[in-house]
Amino acid sequence: MLEKSLTTSSDVIVYDLEDSVPPAEADKAAARNRLAKFLQRDNLPPRERVAVRVNDISTPFFVDDIAAIASSKRVGSLVLPKIHAAEDLDVVSQALTAANRVVSNSLELIASIESARASFNLGEIAGWKAKDALGGTLTALLFAAEDYCADTAILRTPSRRELLYTRSSIVIAAKAFRLNAIDMVCVNYKDLAYLEEECRDGRQLGFTGKQAIHPSQVDVIQSTFVPSSSEIERAVKIVAQMDREHAANRGATGLDGEMIDMPMILQARKILSIARAANLEIPEL
Repeated sequence: MLEKSLTTSSDVIVYDLEDSVPPAEADKAAARNRLAKFLQRDNLPPRERVAVRVNDISTPFFVDDIAAIASSKRVGSLVLPKIHAAEDLDVVSQALTAANRVVSNSLELIASIESARASFNLGEIAGWKAKDALGGTLTALLFAAEDYCADTAILRTPSRRELLYTRSSIVIAAKAFRLNAIDMVCVNYKDLAYLEEECRDGRQLGFTGKQAIHPSQVDVIQSTFVPSSSEIERAVKIVAQMDREHAANRGATGLDGEMIDMPMILQARKILSIARAANLEIPEL
């Protein structure tokens, strides 16, 4: 699996020391040591594409995970499971500082939201800042739906209706503090049609990306979480027409029967920004 990971086109590869490893201490230690050795190789992707999900702070494995993995210069991000409150991020930050890393190797932190308590504390979690430059930088909130349902007794359905409030809350909290919002795993990994539907749903809610649990999901996720050609064309039309209206001292106009003003321009510019970042074709008018 480690070797196969080097062939994926995903934006970030997450090496998992948590749920994908049996809970026995010997298994945890073996996985940690194997990954630490693997991370010494020269043919790894750039560090911004390499992340590790460590065991959560309540386990006896957390400190050893941080010591063995987080100090690696080949790792750019840590995925932190079971972050229930901002105080949990303080514990992570203190462990990172104690790992004697240099400032230039500061890690990005991705807080996993997977409990009712975390949902209640979203604002404080999203607004967290490390007290020390060595303690990491929070860059994203991630939704762990299955853990969240286990904690809350929510019953999952294909409609995802029961998760709408929580998913929307995560997006709003993330955007309020300029963080990325990473949507839940689609556990139906063989049903790519359902995955595409779930991706479109997540993008409509404002998520900036989605977790993949299997390599076969990557292409669908990447192709869905970018603007479509029709969205790009409409955004170009909006920007071009509003430039003309502003030059004529007008602040609003109509386009295809819809009123267009400054909020629509901001949305159009955001779409074009994402399209450029994804190297998508942008037509000229």
